[in-house]
Amino acid sequence: MPHPTALGLDQELQVAGIVPGPGWCPAPMATSSGASQTELSTAMGTHSRLTFLLLLLAFQAPGSFVRAAALLSLPRIVTVSEDAAPGTLVAKVTLACSNVSSNPRVTLAHVEPSSPFDRNVTLRSVEPGDPFNPIAISTNRTPASTFQAEITLRAGAALDAHRVNQYVLMLRVACQEEDEAEGQLFIRVMEAQVLHCAARFASTEGDVVQVPADVAPQTPLYTVVSSQLARELTFYLKNNDTPLVLTERGTVLAPASGFNPRHSTQVFRLEIVVMDRHGHNCSGAVTVEVLPSRHPQVNFTEPWRAVTVLEGTGPLEVVTQVHASGDNVRYVILAPATPSLFTIDAMTGEIRSAHRLDLERFPQAAHTQLLIQAYDKLNPTDHATVTLNITMKRMNQQAPRCTPSLYVSQVPETVPPGRTLVVLRCTDPASPSSSLHYAVEGAPASRSLFRMEGPQLQVNATLDYDSKAAAAVGFQFAATIVVTAGSQPPRSTHVPVLVTVTPVNEYTPVCPNDTAFTVLETAAFGTAVGRIAGTDRDYPPDSIKYSLEGGLGSAQPFSIDAHTGKIYVVGPLDYERQKSYRLTVRLTDNHNDLDPENQQSCLCDVAVRLQAVLNEAPVCTPEVLELRITSKPATRQPVTRLACQGSRDGATLSYAIIRGNEDRHFRLEGNTLFHVPNGLAEPRTFVLLVEVWSGPSVPRRSTTVMLVVHVVPRTTTVLPRTTVQRTTMWKEPLIITRTETTWSPPAWFVAALTVSGALLLAALGCTAQTLLQSARDRGKLLLDDREGVLGGGVPSGRMKRTGMLRIGELKSHEGGMAWLEAPGSSCPPVCSSWDLAEQRAGAPQRGKEERGHPDAGSLVQFDGRAQDPRTGRDYLFNSVTGVRRWV
Repeated sequence: MPHPTALGLDQELQVAGIVPGPGWCPAPMATSSGASQTELSTAMGTHSRLTFLLLLLAFQAPGSFVRAAALLSLPRIVTVSEDAAPGTLVAKVTLACSNVSSNPRVTLAHVEPSSPFDRNVTLRSVEPGDPFNPIAISTNRTPASTFQAEITLRAGAALDAHRVNQYVLMLRVACQEEDEAEGQLFIRVMEAQVLHCAARFASTEGDVVQVPADVAPQTPLYTVVSSQLARELTFYLKNNDTPLVLTERGTVLAPASGFNPRHSTQVFRLEIVVMDRHGHNCSGAVTVEVLPSRHPQVNFTEPWRAVTVLEGTGPLEVVTQVHASGDNVRYVILAPATPSLFTIDAMTGEIRSAHRLDLERFPQAAHTQLLIQAYDKLNPTDHATVTLNITMKRMNQQAPRCTPSLYVSQVPETVPPGRTLVVLRCTDPASPSSSLHYAVEGAPASRSLFRMEGPQLQVNATLDYDSKAAAAVGFQFAATIVVTAGSQPPRSTHVPVLVTVTPVNEYTPVCPNDTAFTVLETAAFGTAVGRIAGTDRDYPPDSIKYSLEGGLGSAQPFSIDAHTGKIYVVGPLDYERQKSYRLTVRLTDNHNDLDPENQQSCLCDVAVRLQAVLNEAPVCTPEVLELRITSKPATRQPVTRLACQGSRDGATLSYAIIRGNEDRHFRLEGNTLFHVPNGLAEPRTFVLLVEVWSGPSVPRRSTTVMLVVHVVPRTTTVLPRTTVQRTTMWKEPLIITRTETTWSPPAWFVAALTVSGALLLAALGCTAQTLLQSARDRGKLLLDDREGVLGGGVPSGRMKRTGMLRIGELKSHEGGMAWLEAPGSSCPPVCSSWDLAEQRAGAPQRGKEERGHPDAGSLVQFDGRAQDPRTGRDYLFNSVTGVRRWV
């Protein structure tokens, strides 16, 4: 029965609307001291009833105020090892119900795996086969309204921390007549700290290995595989009743002596324990089944053999051979233990003599018994033996004797087949009347060249000195004549043969097919023209000496290298005098015969053609040309065609504008000049320089033509003002070519010239002094004549360089052309420097100068020639002093 005071409080709270009506369940709440309600009210004393009500709400027993089930201590995290066995308790969860007599139910509403290690796991879905059993409920009597929910692993559950390392369980609890409650439980799967062996190895039956009985000793048969290979592992056997060997690395090896080759299957079981350094271990078993060998056993066809060997058998000669059936068979001599006369090849079973068999030296060799064993290399226990009886038979050691015992000869390569080289005289000391057999032995290349006709050595094939086979053996063919007596055992004698083949000049040199060459007429001394490559089939091949027939002369300016056949230029060439040469070259072979005088030769005709070289520059007429055209818009129009003549051979001339073609108004196509309209709006004058050359000669000789083109647009009706001011006709300028010749004498010539000049000056001084003393009057008269000539014949103005018109002195002025005038001259632009001289010196002096004075011309050196533009007469001039003279 509730306490009266408490009951009154409940009724008051209910009336006030604080406490709900009947059926309301309080939340579970336990007091820490377990004091009853009466003791608490007594302790409160004189406190107000409201304070007591608050304390009652805080310490009231379970089931006072809430009406829903509860999962206590959730959410929380628990851990479980991945090697936990099925049925292992993972976690306990406490739940509370307000009704003590209720039967709560706890279910897994949701199981969510979380795997950061495996991205292929779906984290949203609930695994239908989660590793947990249905939750079991047990009653917890303290307090009476609480229960325990146990979460365990189901049967067959296999946790793997590398696949799923965390499970999130959503638990749902339902109490009778109460609201359901949910809570989360996090279960983390921890990596196991124990070893895991391979599944088949760790199973109850263990792993099984089958091997043949003839497997080689110490062959690896099985290796224990652990999933944790990085750790330091130790392997040991639980049972030691097996011939198999377990290594430190966990490898099972075949016995050291191999398996016994039985006809039935042998079974060996090994129980192996694997342990790491932390003491964790796993164990397993492996069964090795040894199957009967399918290979045939080693066996001899006969238990003993008898062999006869002749006395005198050389060392390492084959006496006999034994053979046993089976695989991987090897042979060894068992008795005598230290055989001194015979040896056996372990692979082939051949028995050879260790020394030369001689009964006087080895009397025990008359009868020898050998015990030979054959065994399987992979299974030495599989073996068989045979007894070999060797009997030595005494023989006559005297071989036939031959004369000569050595044959060395030298024959020419032209020796015919069938020629007898030597006749052997051989006898048999043991039986003079017995017949002898003759045969030739040696290398195949040498043996095929000789044959035996009884005791006669004959040539079987042509001994070609010029072949590669002869050169490979050094032109010496070696063979051996074997003379064998017909008695038993046969006895033979060897006669060495060495035949040296000598060369014979058999073939004539042959001229090459291409014997025509071309050379420039300006080729320098020593220039190579070409090469005559003759051939000769005699050995050494193409050993030829070259020479020109007729020797060297003016008509044949060529020579030839005697060893290489190269033709060189050794004289002057002139295309005008002779355009081609025909040479006769003699080809003579040498070093092709033992006799140096035995030589053969042939004559080859060689044609050498000269190629002309342009020595003169092209000539163009005229060299300066003035033109006037009217430009037609959008139409290419021809301006002029240059008239130029090239060299004598009619080579094609090339033309190019090198200066003055601004804005690409002109174009040359061959020798024709075209005007290309390019938006020319006003009249304009172009001075074009055109270079003309012929051929690819080096250095290139060319001529320059100057074209003065006045272009007037078609729309222009009034000529430019500059053209109206011109008062004289256009004078065609002339091109003046200045040639300077230099000469660099050698040093000795300079010294000799200096000495000679000094002596000449001394002699002239003496002569002048004598003449002055003897004919003073005559010298004075001569001096007066010279002064008159110099004073009146040559104007002083002519000693200066005047304004002579040259190419390049023509300049543009306001769209027209103007001539440069000489300084200080009042002559119009059309006047020449010769007119200036006539104006200054007067008509009498001009007439005298036209005639020219011999003394004045001898004192002046003229270095140029020009034409007076007014009179058209030619005159000579000095470009330094300006002095001129009519021609």
